[in-house]
Amino acid sequence: MPARPALNRREAFLALTLIPKVGPVTIRRLLDGFGSPEDVLKASETALQRVEGIGPAMARVIHGWQDAIDLAKEKRRIREVGARFVTLEEESYPVLLKEIHDPPPALYVLGELVERDRHAIAVVGSRRSTHYGDSCARKLAFQLATAGLTVVSGLARGIDTAAHEGALEAKGRTIAVIGCGLGKIYPPENQTLARRIADGQGAVISEFPVDQIPDKTTFPLRNRIISGLSKGILVAEAPAWSGALITANMAAEHNRTVYAVPGPIDRPSSAGCHKLIQDGAKLVTSADDILEDFLWLLPRDEQEGMKQARAEQQAAARPPMDEDEARLYGALDTSEAHIDELITRTGLPASTVSATLLKMEMKRLVKQLPGKFFTRLV
Repeated sequence: MPARPALNRREAFLALTLIPKVGPVTIRRLLDGFGSPEDVLKASETALQRVEGIGPAMARVIHGWQDAIDLAKEKRRIREVGARFVTLEEESYPVLLKEIHDPPPALYVLGELVERDRHAIAVVGSRRSTHYGDSCARKLAFQLATAGLTVVSGLARGIDTAAHEGALEAKGRTIAVIGCGLGKIYPPENQTLARRIADGQGAVISEFPVDQIPDKTTFPLRNRIISGLSKGILVAEAPAWSGALITANMAAEHNRTVYAVPGPIDRPSSAGCHKLIQDGAKLVTSADDILEDFLWLLPRDEQEGMKQARAEQQAAARPPMDEDEARLYGALDTSEAHIDELITRTGLPASTVSATLLKMEMKRLVKQLPGKFFTRLV
């Protein structure tokens, strides 16, 4: 038998996570039994079978790990995509994620995980989102990021994309947890979004090998990480059959608070959110509904620091306004308002309101909706 290569601790962790059909719970049992990944990889088949859940076939694969994986190729691919491999033992591994039943033994990270990411809220929802759902997700993510919270989502189409974009627009932090390898970003059209996140405003993370393609098993596994990274889960829009509800259920199991955005009562796209609210999720109409819970959980000095940071970021994110713009901005609340209603509220001439709203759209202070309705963006 050829001599086994000498591996450092991170390499041993990487090798262990690459072994087929050896999941997070099994790896934890192996580490509890042997003390280190290096010792796991050196163990005999007989010794491996003493660990709960390890039968002869799995023991044979683990013992012969060099034939089952291509460690050199994976190390090369990590370098090529510009990622880091962060193990459960390292300080940069998310503290909240360690608390769940089956945390990933290691994460592939594109970008940076920082200390402030421990104050995170997940925003999730349907891939087939409506304009209403996208608008809610983007606005709430913007508000949460402005308040200093990190927005976590799954980089999927629909609500996830809107949530990440809202956090980026606020110049806040966001973490994308993907159900595939970092070399196979899915969906393909979000590759640019993933790069924007990783290039200074957050991180894209995965527990899967670099070239792992997504399948029906990888996304549920991804969902537990979204929940584990966060102190609360906000479902922005979801029909009764949405996968976002799986994340919400995991959040409840992880002792995280579940929040949901109500929608029109006759739209199937909001049926899942309404069921969550009926089952005890907190109804959310603005970020304040989440922040009042979140701040209460923090030490007093951190509460004051976050309040101050929120005020500063809100001021910085909002472009300067002239007198007419300020009056119109004050007349808009978090709901939609028709242009005729804004004319009545402000007392400004119709021509002034129309011209001012156009300027405010160009400044991205407001957004025009179908039917001459307007809503705030910041």
